[in-house]
Amino acid sequence: MGFDCLNLTAVVSNKKLQMNIGCSWSGGKDSCFALMQQLAKGDQLKVIMNVMDENQEYSKSHGLTQEVLKAQAKVLDVSIQLASASWSTYEKNFISNLQQIKADHRIQGMVYGDIDIQKHRDWEEKVSAIANIQAYLPLWQGNRRELVESMIDAGIRAIIVSCNHTLGLDFLGVEITHDLIPKLEAHGVDVCGENGEYHTLVIDCPLFKEPIHIKKGEKVKTDNYCFIKTSLIK
Repeated sequence: MGFDCLNLTAVVSNKKLQMNIGCSWSGGKDSCFALMQQLAKGDQLKVIMNVMDENQEYSKSHGLTQEVLKAQAKVLDVSIQLASASWSTYEKNFISNLQQIKADHRIQGMVYGDIDIQKHRDWEEKVSAIANIQAYLPLWQGNRRELVESMIDAGIRAIIVSCNHTLGLDFLGVEITHDLIPKLEAHGVDVCGENGEYHTLVIDCPLFKEPIHIKKGEKVKTDNYCFIKTSLIK
């Protein structure tokens, strides 16, 4: 009987307890792949969170609409928290929304898709700690090129929805594939877009119940960036 109790103790101590998590969801490939990696450890996704502009028209950086983000949440079969903020109120509003989803969904951790920019990790750990949750960065210190290749191989399908002027309008709406990687390298940009060279929209992945169907609209060039308008094909 003593042997059985010892064995049971060993099993319990070695078993990872399932944790409820949220995800800082940009709508793009990095947050998607980070979420896939974290869920592979046995955790349970309860909510995704996105920060939009003050009018909640478009998401920060990626320029995605509520309609598109809610469609992703639907095929993920999960709740979505849409925060709104200006750049000056970003941190304050991010923290308050973290606290809200912790209370509403009882999450213990938050997943982030950053790879190797230390100041980003420091900020994510800081705001998560204020909300009394753990920050998880499953992609941290991964090789950028290898990560993109792994995302593609894992079944993530994503299109470029915003990019810098180095890439320009021609890259908007293009799907991230193995064939695209050398073209990105030829333009001298990081193939993962970790420095903000481009941002993506995931249209399908193993976590989705089904793909989302996107209509590619007008391409817009601003002083600093290029965007393509996207809408949901219903």
